[in-house]
Amino acid sequence: MSKPYVLLSAAVSLDGYLDDTGPERLLLSSPADFDRVDEVRASVDAILVGAGTIRADNPRLLVNSPERRAARVAAGLPEYPLKVTVSGSGELDPAAQFWHTGGDKVLYTTEKGAERARAAGLAADVVALGGFESGGFELGGPKAGGPESGGSGLDWRALLADLHARGVRRLMVEGGGHIHTQLLQQELADELQLVLAPLFVGDPAAPRLFGPGGYQPGRLRLVETRRIQDVVLMRYEPTAPGAGGSVSAADHHWLRLACELAERCPPSETAFSVGAVVVAADGTELARGHSREGGDPVVHAEEAALAKIDAGDARLASATVYSSLEPCARRASRPAACARLILDAGVRRVVTGWREPDTFVAGADGSGLLAAGGVDVVVLPEYEALAKAPNRHLAG
Repeated sequence: MSKPYVLLSAAVSLDGYLDDTGPERLLLSSPADFDRVDEVRASVDAILVGAGTIRADNPRLLVNSPERRAARVAAGLPEYPLKVTVSGSGELDPAAQFWHTGGDKVLYTTEKGAERARAAGLAADVVALGGFESGGFELGGPKAGGPESGGSGLDWRALLADLHARGVRRLMVEGGGHIHTQLLQQELADELQLVLAPLFVGDPAAPRLFGPGGYQPGRLRLVETRRIQDVVLMRYEPTAPGAGGSVSAADHHWLRLACELAERCPPSETAFSVGAVVVAADGTELARGHSREGGDPVVHAEEAALAKIDAGDARLASATVYSSLEPCARRASRPAACARLILDAGVRRVVTGWREPDTFVAGADGSGLLAAGGVDVVVLPEYEALAKAPNRHLAG
């Protein structure tokens, strides 16, 4: 199944609660962490919340920074990510901020829910989706309750496949707890970004982040911990099967994107079509590029991507370069090969899907050059066919 990379985002108290039972939303994150969340929003294609979150919190779900919105537009993306919600009943307030701020919206619901939503004039693309339990349910936010909360019958795979078909490659899920629980239990989550706030709720009636049920076995892999004012961010990923903990679901997501970027290259008889993405350790996309981008007949994918990043950006030292083809070790068109550009940028991890053949440069060994410079090179051979696809005309 083709699906977006699914990133779960939440903040909890020290005793594991998403909220208290008071009438107002309990603010768990710090101001600096709210800005981090804004940065993550700017990096995704869509943001999803449950209907209960819309009712309880009336969120806008915007990218607040003008600079980040401008960077999205400059990269050819919509100013705001797509906003997504789910509701079995389709009974949502058409005056809620969700519908009247930001860009496009999608509501996934039942056939009856779709009738209600369209009759109410909700400003969204309404999609009737199978798999809701009989009677419908609401996937809720922190204070959501009632008989419809927490249903488990939604066909999440169909929903994610539909989002992928809409061009969504990176999905941020902001709540509520029922949604996070279901995506983890169905092994559809690729990353969990969890913020721990220094306070206790202590009310057993308050909502917790995760509910009971069966979860995938084994421990998640801790990718990062970071202090942000008085809260702590913890990032977890499930490891890829058989990868020994060295390859994550994120690696598969970004390498697949690099292969997709290679399809955008103008065809050439004298050079490969390659895509590349540079990603910070916290999962933020720093830049992307592809061969012959911008009409430059000799620019390489890694070169195009790295040129878009400030050489002094401290995130480069812990970033990963994802390239559909092994970075070149030698080239005639520029003074520096891509492997050298990566070393000079300070990047110390590269993930690729295809070792460079001898088509244009005999004995090329970009991986060897990188490894000699202290770079961890990971080859995922299952992506070789995808990386080769836009280069079929060069096959001898």
